[in-house]
Amino acid sequence: MSRAKSAHDLSGLMRYAGRAPWDEAMDEMLSAHLGPACEATGLDPDAMFDLIGDHWEGPLWGCAFEDLLTQEMEPDGRNLVEDYLKRRGWNEKAPNKAYMRALRDSAMSLYEISDVVPGQSMTLRDLLRDTVPVTVREHSATRTLVNWDKIAARIVNVNGRLGISGALLPFGPEGAARLLDTFARLVDEPPHAARFDPSDHDALLHASAPMFTNIWLLDCLGKAVPGGEPELVNADGDDLVFHRIIFPLAKGVIGKSVARRLNAAEWLSPANEVFWNWLAPEAKAKNPGKGKQAFVTSMDDGTLVFANVALTGRKLIVEVNSAERAKRAIEQMSAWLSNSVGAPLTEIRTLAQAMADDAARGYPDEELEIPPQEMERVIHDMMTREYARTLDEAVPALGDDTPRALSRTKAGRTKVADWLKYLENGAAKAGAGDPMASYDFTWMWNELGLGDLRH
Repeated sequence: MSRAKSAHDLSGLMRYAGRAPWDEAMDEMLSAHLGPACEATGLDPDAMFDLIGDHWEGPLWGCAFEDLLTQEMEPDGRNLVEDYLKRRGWNEKAPNKAYMRALRDSAMSLYEISDVVPGQSMTLRDLLRDTVPVTVREHSATRTLVNWDKIAARIVNVNGRLGISGALLPFGPEGAARLLDTFARLVDEPPHAARFDPSDHDALLHASAPMFTNIWLLDCLGKAVPGGEPELVNADGDDLVFHRIIFPLAKGVIGKSVARRLNAAEWLSPANEVFWNWLAPEAKAKNPGKGKQAFVTSMDDGTLVFANVALTGRKLIVEVNSAERAKRAIEQMSAWLSNSVGAPLTEIRTLAQAMADDAARGYPDEELEIPPQEMERVIHDMMTREYARTLDEAVPALGDDTPRALSRTKAGRTKVADWLKYLENGAAKAGAGDPMASYDFTWMWNELGLGDLRH
């Protein structure tokens, strides 16, 4: 027995698009959606998908296909949806035909997400058109999207019920900013061949769907292509490579005696009975240089942290983030503890390996037996202290103004609201189970008098 088609099944329409003249039209549409990015990077489509992941081939093909559904072919104005329904509509049920027509009348735009109800719905605010935010039904994407994410998507209205189409592209802050800037320039300087009023944003979006895929691709490839991301270095300017140095305690030596020796070291600041921050009081973070980004760890007073030291069982573990620091740590710790420890073993991981290992192992570390509720409370308290201080500090992302001062100006309110959304979105992306993801930023919005902009 054959299974009934769902109300969003486009399989028949897709097969029909493989027939002339729609097959050639689809090839041209794919070229428009992928070609400029390929030309800009010198990559062919296969090489491009090798970099960003083959799983994106389907969504990008979907962007081009849905774009084709909205177009009228020259010279007779034929439309794929209407042509298919005229010739094969007898094989489709009414809900499916309504969905196809809704796609035909749709336009891709950039939306900011809020009020996410996982598995049910989300609210979308159009960032390219001055329209009222709408709530759409959505089951799968709402399980991974979080508040203040930005997506390129098509809202479809099927008999009064709002949803989104299958082709969805998630945009990061840089890609979204580039898209907003490009669209603004299209409004100010429309293409010479444009046959519409550039102030008609609906018509402009209808004609510029390839803009979304190409900007999204270039943003992704900028991250995926070697050299596209800044090189990470530590505060000393050394290449970021994580070293875990393990000193075994010497035979007959007990942990408490080692702890007393560590507490006596003026360069170590105890966090608890078995953990110390190795401080570098006189050091200042170096300018990382062009094309590099500094990875800096510091205490609340700004003192740089050189290393972390932990006493676990019969092992003393020192963790540093460069080969240069590892060499110094071995020499200094060996001299300080002398015969209390044996020869060290060193585990070395790159940043990518460290991230992959952490993801595979899970967080927090299995060795930490802290109840989840207590861990959440500690993390939330730390975040509150940090953000409370930040409200009165110069923030580079806000033009080195303080959030509190800027929020008191008419022009600054929107800028600070965007900054708060960025913070909230980043915390939410920590993932289910991470204490950061459950942190409530409401107090910051209220503290700055911006509650009315949290939509």
